Amino acid sequence: MLQHVRVGTRASALALTQTGHVVDALAALGDGDLTLETVHVRTEGDRLTGSLQSLGGTGVFVAALRDALLDGRCDVAVHSLKDLPTGDADGLTLGAVPPREDPADALCARDGLTLGLLPPGALVGTGSPRRAAQLRAARPDLVVVDIRGNVDTRLGRVAGSASGPGDLDAVVLARAGLARLGRLDAVTEAFGPDVMAPAPGQGALAVEVRAGLEPDEPLAQALRLLDHRPTRLAVLAERALLGRLEAGCAAPIGATGRLAHDGRTLFLDAVVVRPDGGASLRRGLTATLGGDSTTDARALGTRLAETLLDAGAADLAALGAVR
Repeated sequence: MLQHVRVGTRASALALTQTGHVVDALAALGDGDLTLETVHVRTEGDRLTGSLQSLGGTGVFVAALRDALLDGRCDVAVHSLKDLPTGDADGLTLGAVPPREDPADALCARDGLTLGLLPPGALVGTGSPRRAAQLRAARPDLVVVDIRGNVDTRLGRVAGSASGPGDLDAVVLARAGLARLGRLDAVTEAFGPDVMAPAPGQGALAVEVRAGLEPDEPLAQALRLLDHRPTRLAVLAERALLGRLEAGCAAPIGATGRLAHDGRTLFLDAVVVRPDGGASLRRGLTATLGGDSTTDARALGTRLAETLLDAGAADLAALGAVR
């Protein structure tokens, strides 16, 4: 039975590129039983100005897409997974988590400079409190500038870039977005998690659908094939940690989950950084997954959050969790 599916997306270049990857994958996995249409949805994050923190975090990019799903304007919504609030959305479910891109953050600097070679007082742009805190921790002498805009706009602010003279020495962006846009040429250094731990869910996509899909529907079958178990389990653990800390996706918290090749051992590392970069707290835990691997993954994230709280994480960042 041929099924027509409308796929909702923001209209930015990165969102359209990410959605295009999902549409192509669903078309291939649907084995001729799916026709797909892309639907553009304008979100509050696209319309409003100001820092992401002042707008309430990156959840401002999600609400309009979820509304479009719930009222039937689209059947699938594609998000950057790090943008999703950690709480469940009534009537919706995470239909698939495709294979993750490298979650690292990347420096894009003038003259091919790395973080260590930027001169004292260099101007580095980012819209992320997490990245800002870790930049200050690594190089307290830098001047961190709050910026917004799409990838091209941000890259265009780097002095001497192909886009213009610029007013910054460097910007920090997610390597995954640059890879999807074919802009890895702009990267002068990819950070390891010891320097800059990525946001929970960074590099992964979330394919959200209305709850209650019939399992034999072509869309449901294609989503099952698209879902990547190692990525799903890693991000479930990362998001459970964030949810227990009640921190939100704009908080100065980094987390990296990884499923071992045995398919049963899940590693999770996290860092909480004081916004001024003056102190940080790192911890890691490992879990052996049982029959209910999704529950075990979430439990690992919760346990690591408890470990961080016991060690004083709430004294470093404005966390909502209480002990």
